[in-house]
Amino acid sequence: MTEITNWFQSNLLALNCNKTHFMQFLTKKQNERKIKIIAPNSIDTNIKSTKFLVLITDNSLSWKDHIAALTSKLNRACYAIRSIKPFLFVDILRMICFSHVHSVMSYGIIFWGNSHPSNSIFKIQRRMIRIITNTSSCDLCRQLFKQLQILSLPSQYIFSLLVLLTRIEVYSKPILKFTI
Repeated sequence: MTEITNWFQSNLLALNCNKTHFMQFLTKKQNERKIKIIAPNSIDTNIKSTKFLVLITDNSLSWKDHIAALTSKLNRACYAIRSIKPFLFVDILRMICFSHVHSVMSYGIIFWGNSHPSNSIFKIQRRMIRIITNTSSCDLCRQLFKQLQILSLPSQYIFSLLVLLTRIEVYSKPILKFTI
């Protein structure tokens, strides 16, 4: 920690110890080691999860905490859409779904989209589609997603990965320079 503090000071930066966390990443079989890091201004202990750029990361990278927070947020949006549904047309509800559900759901999906707890997000998305289209819970959603032109969670995850790979490929190509 002393070396980190010295590096920050030599580069004219300040380390905010109140916002700095220490996390051990563990597998299911590993036990946590008791480590205390003593910083000049405070003592940072090992934490189980932290929020970084709206993504809640836990020490096993299971994304349970993030998906629980996301589930709560999407359930509130689902309730809001159910409440205003009698007053709006389907195309307006679709726009609201994109602005309040799809934008929240797709943020950081390349990290958490393939985790097991993400099934709960997909269930909420299907419930939202059924509310918008006024169909029962027994109806299949595949055709409803196509009808509304909305990507399902698994499809959005794959699409986001493909976009990321395309961007990496574009930026990794060497630029050819010709000189005369």
